Amino acid sequence: MSTIFGNKIRTLREEKQIPQRQLAAALEIDTATYCKIEKGDRRAKREQITVLAGLLEVDSRELIRLWSADKVYNIIAQEEEATQILNMVAESIDKYKRKSAKV
Repeated sequence: MSTIFGNKIRTLREEKQIPQRQLAAALEIDTATYCKIEKGDRRAKREQITVLAGLLEVDSRELIRLWSADKVYNIIAQEEEATQILNMVAESIDKYKRKSAKV
């Protein structure tokens, strides 16, 4: 499992010297579960990201981007043409945004 998100929240937590148990309590999960999120062995729930962003004093959009990047990575990383797949998705998103902007 990719740990782009987990590495970021661990770095932020360590910079702010916040114990894992404090963040776990705020998320209403046990410390072992929080530890698994940092290691990438378990995914945080989307609603937990906003709580983490507030506690770690970081833009929630940045954490959502990293969380989403992990999700995409875990789906296509093993594909032979992962980069081409990502490019196709990016093009489709751009077309969708242009189409939506016209409405």
